[in-house]
Amino acid sequence: MSETTWVDVGDAAELSTRPLQEVIVGKRPIALSFVDGRWGAISGVCNHVGGPLGRGRLEGDLVVCPWHAWRFHRVEGHGEAGFEEDRVPRHEVRVECGRVLVSAEPVTRRAKRPHAKHPLEVVLHRGDPGGPPADAPWRVLGISCTSMNPRNPRFSTSDHLLQAALDHAHADGAETRLVRLSDLKFRSCEGYYSIHERACTWPCSITQMDPTDQLDQVYEGIVQWADVILVATPIRWGAAGSLFFRMAERLNCVQNQVTLADRVMMKNKVAGLIITGGQDNIQAVAGHMLNFFGELGCHFPQFPYVAHSRGWSAEDMENNVNMVRASEALREGAESLVDRCLALSEALIGHQLGHDRVPRGGRKGSALGRHG
Repeated sequence: MSETTWVDVGDAAELSTRPLQEVIVGKRPIALSFVDGRWGAISGVCNHVGGPLGRGRLEGDLVVCPWHAWRFHRVEGHGEAGFEEDRVPRHEVRVECGRVLVSAEPVTRRAKRPHAKHPLEVVLHRGDPGGPPADAPWRVLGISCTSMNPRNPRFSTSDHLLQAALDHAHADGAETRLVRLSDLKFRSCEGYYSIHERACTWPCSITQMDPTDQLDQVYEGIVQWADVILVATPIRWGAAGSLFFRMAERLNCVQNQVTLADRVMMKNKVAGLIITGGQDNIQAVAGHMLNFFGELGCHFPQFPYVAHSRGWSAEDMENNVNMVRASEALREGAESLVDRCLALSEALIGHQLGHDRVPRGGRKGSALGRHG
């Protein structure tokens, strides 16, 4: 048996002032802890997606990963109750002459207990084994970005045109769904990508940790279910409504899969936009939304949005509402938009024009060569 090699990681008196910290042993990050006079040292790399355990926090004798809250015993390295078979390597610790020494090699091995896959983890496209058949009815998802008080509902011009488009698609034999963001309780993006790029996961980190978060309905709808996605938003101070941006921030996890894992989540998906407001700025709102859904991997039909506004000086919103409610031309425009989306969707799937991978150069987050 080889003799243990010990690495001096610092002054015991100083290190004992912090209950948990990251130290480096050789090239290994170690989560070093000190509680009630007892030292602990476990691997600083979480079993989940490699989060830095030593930069997390303690809950009793459990180290909580700062990325996604996986927990491991600070001394023994085993997982929390119910996940004891999940283990991170344990290192020995001793104190000599006021210095903390940690064994260079772990004394136990890492063990990863299989975890059930999240229902959203495996993405099945139309025509794939296990996915919807290629000849199944087309699926159209409507996403309403209108904020609404359900106890005192009002007429929404964008919702009105969205419903007209969905009704038209349904009458033509498509399956339809409507997701109202105002009905969902979901957390805002909490910036896991800012912690580390790998901390932004699919499904979203929040979705994995919080089963009460309801944005899974949007994820399942646009990534798993829909062929055509219609997004309807009001104009709010020259931009899309706030609910659109809350959704868009959380949908960044879909785009990050392209950037980080070269994995195109949305294949052969077609998006169309409905934009209405009492004031103008339609082209800017449409440009931002087209850019965003384009970066998710969506395709767009010819003339990809319908919109309506009466301009900057029109503050009599009740007249704007009445105009949209009564307009046959706008209703027909929404119906024509979904027709164009469905026609493009059929052409894409029939010819398999979508890409599983995309050349990275010149795209978001591409890794360009360095020149010294």
